[in-house]
Amino acid sequence: MRFAFAVLVLVSLLSVPASAQVINLSTIKCKAFLDSGKETIGYIMMWLDGYFTNEDDPAIVDFDKMKQKETKLAEYCAKNPTHGLMTAAEDVMEK
Repeated sequence: MRFAFAVLVLVSLLSVPASAQVINLSTIKCKAFLDSGKETIGYIMMWLDGYFTNEDDPAIVDFDKMKQKETKLAEYCAKNPTHGLMTAAEDVMEK
């Protein structure tokens, strides 16, 4: 997991402009997540995938599984726009 996280940070630093926004995932609501745009949603999904991966799991990024989780998270958030993103992610990402 640490390797995957390091790769994610490196890719993020290389591809994000210096004026990048800061998103506090502990306070963002589902509606704001859905409205954040495809690129930002992708970054958040990568972070969530790493965050909800066990430390002993292999450093594998499965884009198909991540897309499935993104779809489930988007469905949850569409039904519950006032819920916190991390609350929604706990329900979706740990399954």
